[in-house]
Amino acid sequence: MGTTHANQFIKEGAKVVIADLGTTNGEKAAETLGENAIFVELDVTDESSWKSLVEKTEDTFGPINILVNNAGIVASASIKETSYEDYKKTITVNQDGIFLGMKHVHPSLKKADKGSIVNISSISGIVGNPDNSAYVASKFAVRGLTKAAAAEFGADNIRVNSVHPGIIRTAMTEQEDVQEMVQAMVEMVPLKRLAEPEEITDLVVYLASDESSYSTGTEFIADGGLTQIR
Repeated sequence: MGTTHANQFIKEGAKVVIADLGTTNGEKAAETLGENAIFVELDVTDESSWKSLVEKTEDTFGPINILVNNAGIVASASIKETSYEDYKKTITVNQDGIFLGMKHVHPSLKKADKGSIVNISSISGIVGNPDNSAYVASKFAVRGLTKAAAAEFGADNIRVNSVHPGIIRTAMTEQEDVQEMVQAMVEMVPLKRLAEPEEITDLVVYLASDESSYSTGTEFIADGGLTQIR
């Protein structure tokens, strides 16, 4: 998803910083995107890492005006079977990472005179589902953090919205061992198909652009109608 977002932002004329914990894929993606993209190693759970990202971005491209918080992990298990360590790790990455991103990028967004933050949540932040308690908790939290930030940052002309994707065609959903589960989920979707990554990217780009200039603090759902029938 992050690579797809980056590709489209470059096509729209943006200068893009790809940030990830691992360097190999990020460096390769930035090289492919050309001179208007760089890679910066980032641990979303570490404050000093965020500070370094902002500094390197401003040194290269100037003040930040768009932040897409896309990092996330999942620990699939029932509440009874989820270890506290796995629960805390999921919350730290999915929830704390977004908090730290908004906190440390905000000053740069303010310097840019206007900005847009797009927080990637999930339909699991809209409706609950079993065997996914840590993920659901974190994604509901992203929804609340988004609204709190929108209320605070509006005076600085910074908008904050959340995107809630359904089932997306990615390397994860293409894995052999999850095909039965994925197909069962697809049958529940009114449109009877997975979303292509570009369909979510189009929504992210819209929320980052001036075309959504009066939208803030809002959930944008892209799930083929799944949550509308639950």
